[in-house]
Amino acid sequence: MPPATLLPVPRVPLAAPLAVPLDAPLDVSFGGGADPGDRTGPEARWVRWARWYERELGWPAEAGPPVRLRTGVRFDVLELPDGAGRETLRRMGAGPGPGTGPVALTGRRMCFLLAPGSADELPGLLEWLEWGGIRLDLRALGAGGLMTAPAPARRGGPGGAAVWLRPPRPGPGAESSLPALRPSPWSGAGGASGGPCLARLVATAAAACHRTRLLGADRDRLPGPGAVAPAGRQRAGQRLASS
Repeated sequence: MPPATLLPVPRVPLAAPLAVPLDAPLDVSFGGGADPGDRTGPEARWVRWARWYERELGWPAEAGPPVRLRTGVRFDVLELPDGAGRETLRRMGAGPGPGTGPVALTGRRMCFLLAPGSADELPGLLEWLEWGGIRLDLRALGAGGLMTAPAPARRGGPGGAAVWLRPPRPGPGAESSLPALRPSPWSGAGGASGGPCLARLVATAAAACHRTRLLGADRDRLPGPGAVAPAGRQRAGQRLASS
């Protein structure tokens, strides 16, 4: 049998590295049969967006769409309605201390980033603050949770996407700005880490959620034109207005 003949294999040039900068406009139109091998297509841009969080902040992310950040690793999340969230931002900014950490708006919900492990502290904190057993539209995301990632700071995203109201600071030590438990909740000092106080944030957010719920329920029960509200409801409205 004659010896086997080796045939030359043509050299195929390797694909060029990703050439589209992160600042390029984000194309979120996934229809139209985009080529999955296209390294400049919309899927690649979601990947770059997720990698920005991993590279600049060390936050694990899933490329999506949409890009989502894993909670319970580098941060937890306190989530509440946007109206109560805006009141919380205003009240925290007016008080002593550093206020809040990063804050994002995702649809009609506001997300306050917290130190890792804070989600496990929320039920006990609400009990300690005498909010236990009271219906609040307030929840925490911890280990195993996912938060929709806003567009990285100073980079545009699709219309209606999540946005940073108070963006995180890239670089080492980003977690030092996250609210955490500390020995003196109501003092202006930020504790050992210099970060905001978790107890003060939860107390403010719970009060804002409760106030928003009561005002919403009261609006739903408003009497018609010419009707007079019962005296008890009038007194309740006066207490809310003066708080």
